Amino acid sequence: MNSPQFTAEPSLSDADPYPVPYDVIIAGCGPTGAMLAAELRLHDVRVLVLEKETEPAPFVRIVGLHIRSLELMAMRGLLDRVLEHGRRRPAAGFFAGISKPEPEGLDSAHAYLLGIPQPVIVRLLEEHAVQLGAQVRRGCAVAGFERDDEGVTVDLADGEQLRARYLVGCDGGRSTVRKLLGVGFPGEPSRTETLMGEMEVGAPPEEIAAKVTEIGETNKRFWLRPFGGGAYSVVVPAAGVGDRAEPPTLQDFKQQLRAIAGTDFGVHSPRWLSRFGDATRLAERYRVGRVLLAGDAAHIHPPTGGQGLNLGVQDAFNLGWKLAAQIRGWAPETLLDTYQAERHPVAEDVLDNTRAQMELHSTEPGPQALRRLLTELMDIDEVNRRLIEKITAIGIRYDFGDGPDLLGRRLRDIDIDIDVAQGHLYGLLHHGRGLLLDRTAHLTVGGWSDRVDHLADPTAALDVPCLLLRPDGHVAWIGDDQQDLNDHLSRWFGKPAN
Repeated sequence: MNSPQFTAEPSLSDADPYPVPYDVIIAGCGPTGAMLAAELRLHDVRVLVLEKETEPAPFVRIVGLHIRSLELMAMRGLLDRVLEHGRRRPAAGFFAGISKPEPEGLDSAHAYLLGIPQPVIVRLLEEHAVQLGAQVRRGCAVAGFERDDEGVTVDLADGEQLRARYLVGCDGGRSTVRKLLGVGFPGEPSRTETLMGEMEVGAPPEEIAAKVTEIGETNKRFWLRPFGGGAYSVVVPAAGVGDRAEPPTLQDFKQQLRAIAGTDFGVHSPRWLSRFGDATRLAERYRVGRVLLAGDAAHIHPPTGGQGLNLGVQDAFNLGWKLAAQIRGWAPETLLDTYQAERHPVAEDVLDNTRAQMELHSTEPGPQALRRLLTELMDIDEVNRRLIEKITAIGIRYDFGDGPDLLGRRLRDIDIDIDVAQGHLYGLLHHGRGLLLDRTAHLTVGGWSDRVDHLADPTAALDVPCLLLRPDGHVAWIGDDQQDLNDHLSRWFGKPAN
């Protein structure tokens, strides 16, 4: 079950005027870029990550890792490390902030939300990538690039040129890579803007709590929450849409707090101040030849529901093994194209549900009436469950063709007994390889054993004879026929080795 050590794909011909020291250059070392780098390194792909900022962001914004992202961390042996730095919360109240209890029996061993400081999760993922052998260079901004049939020449802002086989833009909503690539980014600009910051307050806690409760009945974009150390997290609607490149001032917060709450609560000594809008955009294409987009470079949307970071990390998990397969030389012809085919519709769905949630945040009578109706409907378990599964991404089913409902879905982290030893399914996926769970003990992965592990006769909580998992944990095949299995191994893992 151990992953073999691959050697790097040989360089391009000696006649190539541009030596190729890297297989992939990633622009941006946020969660998406760091996760992608780690996934590529599992397959010995030579990776360089370029981050234009010299230091991590100074402010500590708490983000939430949803169920599917927690499952991905478990698949790569990162979950325990991540849990040390986060705080668990019930998997409930995500959709437009409508307070409903967590549905019973969510189909996951990790059915909770993990609140974690964004700089911490970025650091943990970057450390993971570096430990696997990725190179990270800070203070390096991509200024341009040129593509040809064999690679990409990347120009840095300081004039340096670098060469790689592929370039992936993970450089945020204002992605330089996307703009230089000429990919359209249609959608809607921000119509509203929200101020967010961390600061100290002068008002008594009971006064703050009472006012927040009163206003929160109708305004879901307003809160003051104790953050620790005497500071509060403050969120308040902005007066209008400003220049996001310009951070708000403490006076902006005071003005809006007075306008909405009738008091500024004596806010002072800000630790950090920022703003976010409700712009909603989706890249027309995720790939143009040897250049790809992932994370916020491919899609932006309001933060309601806390899906942004999760969506980007999940993009990276989908793309990593496919791009590695392309570079290693065993990818089926259309494998890399399935990245857009699978992830673009997922992003479309996220954009739609955040649009809906933002409408439900409006204080106008119509949206408020709709909010009351949906609040009532969410008392129905199936409705509440469907919305939670949508927000947490465990309801995703990729279109792999006709077959049982489990086909195309991710498999939960089930218990597995192997040779009298107990374990968990995700513990078998740490190396980023495919996995055949063979309860018949009569099948084989044959010439695909360098890419797919075979677990024969496991004692597992499955109601199917055998199934094939992709490296991202999605079920690629269900059955018990060897020839049918071979066809699906070829579909996802290319030709068998000689």
